Amino acid sequence: MENVTDWTSNPFGMRPACETPCSASTEAVFGYGDANADFHVIGDHPGVHGGARTGVPFTDSPVGEAIQRTLFETGFADEPYSDAPELEECFLSYLHMCCPPDGGDPSPSSYAEMERFFDAELRAIAAHVLLPVGARATEHVIENYTAQVERIEIDMEALHASEIRGSGFLVVPIREPTKWTEGDGGRLIDSLSTIRGSDYRRTADLSRFLGSDELYFVR
Repeated sequence: MENVTDWTSNPFGMRPACETPCSASTEAVFGYGDANADFHVIGDHPGVHGGARTGVPFTDSPVGEAIQRTLFETGFADEPYSDAPELEECFLSYLHMCCPPDGGDPSPSSYAEMERFFDAELRAIAAHVLLPVGARATEHVIENYTAQVERIEIDMEALHASEIRGSGFLVVPIREPTKWTEGDGGRLIDSLSTIRGSDYRRTADLSRFLGSDELYFVR
């Protein structure tokens, strides 16, 4: 199935009840990018990963610069950094798209309230590869979109750029870029480049039910 939309930002019209806007011009940092992406980069919230000013995930922050540089080096973005990047085959979003009113971390109840919006958008995008950035996003993705939560310790140094087979997804955790040491950036670029060159798509062939020669694959 293909999503048909001209919207790059918030393509599915999510409307969370944010307690306060991020800025005078930004209600929230909505999901952004290619609505038919195979790769979905997942961050925490605007206070950690940026975008309160621009309304675009992974912008206006050192983390955003590192993530966008990686996307450029692996062919997802057409330039190393932009406040409104042009992305192909890639979507960006946060677990918590609203900006906390006190500038700190959202409360557990606020994360729980935002989870339904995040989950709905993730399933609408239906990417094949999930790229959680940082420990919180990685723990959430492993817990909710793999069957390996009991087997995996959330050690971001060890998990960085590795491949975890999930429930219909390939998960590639990304260590918090502010904690990268020498080689972390290159290892992530190499991992994503290898995946892009492989048969990473996980689909089911339902052609046998059509009674014709037409091919019909579903996510």
